[in-house]
Amino acid sequence: MDTTVADPLVGRVLDGRYRIESRIARGGMATVYVARDIRLDRVVAIKVMHPGLASDDDFVARFIGEAKAAAALSHPNVVAVYDQRTDGEHVFLVMEYVPGRTLRDLLAERGRLGPRAALEVMQPVLAALGAAHRGGLVHRDVKPENVLITRDGQVKVADFGLARAESASKMTKTGLIIGTVGYLSPEQVTSGNADVRSDVYAAGVLLFELLTGYLPHRGESPLSVAFKHVNEVVPAPSTAVPGLPPQVDALVTRATAKDPAHRPQDANQFLAEVAEVHGGLAPDLDQRLEEASHNATAVLEAPAPTLAGGGARTAVFDPSAAYAPSAAYGPPGGTAPPPPRGTGDRMLGAATGKYVLIAIGAIAAVILGWAIWYQTSGQYDHVPEQIVGMRLADAREQLEGGGLEVRVAGKVFSDRVRKGEVVKSDPPAGARVAKGQTVTLTPSKGRAPKDVPDVGGKSADDARRALEKEGFTVGRTSTAASQTVGKDLVVRTDPPAGEQQSPDEPVDLVVSTGMSMPGLIDTNGDEAANRLRSMGLDVKVDKRDGGGKPPNVVLSQDPQPGTGVSRGDKVTLVVSKRNCAFDAGPIQLGCDDDGGGAAAVPVPNTVGQKVQEARKALESSGFQVNVTGFGGNTVRLQTPGGGEAPRGSTVTLVRGP
Repeated sequence: MDTTVADPLVGRVLDGRYRIESRIARGGMATVYVARDIRLDRVVAIKVMHPGLASDDDFVARFIGEAKAAAALSHPNVVAVYDQRTDGEHVFLVMEYVPGRTLRDLLAERGRLGPRAALEVMQPVLAALGAAHRGGLVHRDVKPENVLITRDGQVKVADFGLARAESASKMTKTGLIIGTVGYLSPEQVTSGNADVRSDVYAAGVLLFELLTGYLPHRGESPLSVAFKHVNEVVPAPSTAVPGLPPQVDALVTRATAKDPAHRPQDANQFLAEVAEVHGGLAPDLDQRLEEASHNATAVLEAPAPTLAGGGARTAVFDPSAAYAPSAAYGPPGGTAPPPPRGTGDRMLGAATGKYVLIAIGAIAAVILGWAIWYQTSGQYDHVPEQIVGMRLADAREQLEGGGLEVRVAGKVFSDRVRKGEVVKSDPPAGARVAKGQTVTLTPSKGRAPKDVPDVGGKSADDARRALEKEGFTVGRTSTAASQTVGKDLVVRTDPPAGEQQSPDEPVDLVVSTGMSMPGLIDTNGDEAANRLRSMGLDVKVDKRDGGGKPPNVVLSQDPQPGTGVSRGDKVTLVVSKRNCAFDAGPIQLGCDDDGGGAAAVPVPNTVGQKVQEARKALESSGFQVNVTGFGGNTVRLQTPGGGEAPRGSTVTLVRGP
């Protein structure tokens, strides 16, 4: 009977918009259909909750919340969620329709995948899970059925948000464990709790299945399988598929650790480890493993020699059988029956022929064994398992000592291998290599660069803690004056904040010694005092005899120029207060009584004189001259026009025709 035709939803239009065209699959929680969005005229997938769940208000409310979170995911490896709607008793999701097949279909067709192919599938799966984990979503049902492969080979993961919503429903309160039992983490079995590390466990089981073709834990019932997840470890895939590199085994072992703390802490971290291992695998590794598998099968089924009276036949060679006693050579009691009369020579000849064949078989077995050993091991060496993480010089010495050539590739950043150690080798660690073959070593130049944090304005101790929190170490600490940063606070880092640097390289600190005291000697005393006050300093002006210096000139300062000062520090300026040593031509200047500056001197009246003559007369009296006006060369107006003024003050002349 055609279940699609019998399905009552096929042909219906849900919510006045989505016309159900055919059924794709039915699961424990929902049924998936192909539908057409009438409004946008596009094909979509509709996942309709089973009526029993749709009648649970608590489940529906949680499901809607999780569906909204899943709809917020935008990633090329995630099956997009377009909408969540209800139509009467039907609660459903509208999702991207992905034509193609599931990863389960691929496994059914091929049995298992080679290590490179398996890791190539795992990377987009983990990228999708990583996007969900960054958004706070836990998938909870990672399995081949939820991994879709498009016709052009793109991998997409489906059912985000659904499993998490299901686990929050009342069904889990009655003891029902949601998820596919073959992929459940131990904590899901024992407590029903799951977080992003539970998805990592399921991804590790999925990787095991891709490599071997079957699940690591099998039993007569789902309950027995669940108990195995709790009580048994997931075996290394190489126990089922000899020849798998140890680093691939390590990926599965680490991801499926019973203690969640010992697993990669989310799918993004697991993705980084998978990508690193994949990058270290030989490009032809899958092909070589496949050929080795075929060769092993051919050796076990070799044609026997053609005997008289019969054709060639296929025999299975068992080395132990060449040396084990057989009933063909005597009865169990060990006593052979007497031969019939007249048949002794004939029987002796037959027995001799049998022993000759046995001897020939034994010799052939030895030769065959040696040939197999030489082809599989004898003519090869192995890249040491511990090559990754060794210092480059040590790795080179060990490889060259084993008869291999060594080439060093350009350095790369690595967050897992320290600077100067080997990040990867090609062929990879554990790989079989012919004697004399070249092994390429890639050394680490330290952890990947990251932005240096801004610690300006912090104390040296606080800056050190902030840098160490980001993984950096502090190198040298030097000092420098700063007009803007207070004393004992960080002015800058080297390299500067925001610049990228490997955490393996130290970050230097420059600490402020405070503001630098400017050099003010021989400058105007009032201007010098105002400048210091603008810097927040407490200025004291001490006027003393200038000893021949012009008035109001800075004679000395304390602190000295270049000394570090901070806001509020006291600064003393010594300023000249009098000048009795200047001879103003025919006019002898005196000193003021209070020492506040030069004594007043008479101002010559130059109105009516030529401008050049007037300037000369005023300047010889110790005044500054400012000439204004246009046209003419005669002084028409003078300010001040007479009387007395302090020596050094300015007299303005207005010229005219």
